[in-house]
Amino acid sequence: MSILHDEAQTLIGTEARRVLEAHTRREVLLGLLEAGGAYDRGVWQAAIEQGWTAIAVPELYGGLGLGLIEEGIVAQAMGRAPAGVPFLTGGDGIIAALAASLHADLQARWLPGLASGQIIGAVTLTTGPAPLPGRPEVRFRDGVLSGTAQAVVGGAHADIALLWVVDEHGPALAFAELAGVRREAVASFDNSRGHAHLHFAETPGVLLAEGQDAFTLARTILARAAVLTAHEQLGGAEELLAIGRDYALTRKAFGQPIGAFQSVKHRLAELYVLIEIARANCIHAAARAGHSDFIRAAAAARLSATEAYDTAARDVVQIHGGIGVTWETGLHLHMRRARSLAIEQGNMLFWEDLLAKELTGTGA
Repeated sequence: MSILHDEAQTLIGTEARRVLEAHTRREVLLGLLEAGGAYDRGVWQAAIEQGWTAIAVPELYGGLGLGLIEEGIVAQAMGRAPAGVPFLTGGDGIIAALAASLHADLQARWLPGLASGQIIGAVTLTTGPAPLPGRPEVRFRDGVLSGTAQAVVGGAHADIALLWVVDEHGPALAFAELAGVRREAVASFDNSRGHAHLHFAETPGVLLAEGQDAFTLARTILARAAVLTAHEQLGGAEELLAIGRDYALTRKAFGQPIGAFQSVKHRLAELYVLIEIARANCIHAAARAGHSDFIRAAAAARLSATEAYDTAARDVVQIHGGIGVTWETGLHLHMRRARSLAIEQGNMLFWEDLLAKELTGTGA
């Protein structure tokens, strides 16, 4: 299997980077770090105009009918920016859930809005650091939801949500419109992610799947989110490598560029290796969507991309020395984004355990 993008996919990536470079402003992003309940509306409007919100939506509902590979390419460009909008992953999860359901009415009502970007979606499959807990905190009974979904990414702005809930038979997947749902903004390490508690009180909902069907679908959606996040982490790591390289070639110490010193040179070389490993895993995972080994590939992409982005955020700050921790360099953007993305779909321990179980055939 090729682990390279074809010509059309490469052009999507090139254009996505160009658009984001034109619409991203560092001062806006730095402001979002401290301003809760806000996102970069200029970038989101650009995403809508470019059709990125419609990538995974079937053509029948006004989408482009493309796949996870193309979504990943855009997510990678957003990671390089780093874009102050967290909604593509949530939209993908809801699109996948509705497409797998038998609710044609929900598909007809909500998929065109997701494609146009007029509707924002959020997915909550975790409680704290634990994805797909056995006893979710949101309950579904007699067609209504109650309880609290905690720290939902994009929850501060979402119009609809896919929820991991518990009904009388056990864990299940439910869909809900969020109009009227009380939201409580959550201050986080990266406020541009739009975290919020969603408090449900007799909120109407629709059961999409329950039992083993719910678990299988939820795992697939979680894996898709992990692959998109891995692409975003890959893009962030790429950008940090470029920043670190450029600084090492221009900053001088003892009469020569600091890139001439082994301690700097080796860090950049090791980071390059981590990025290329993550790149191969990301492309492979996106290409395996719908195959029997998709969960395994997604876990590998998630782990390698997390390591690459975390390492890049740490090492490039250190390469810059004291100036690296100042606000003017903008490295805070990547440092905070790296830490936020590292736990959004479950931490490293979860994905390590999942990968080990997949490799040993013991299930998850």
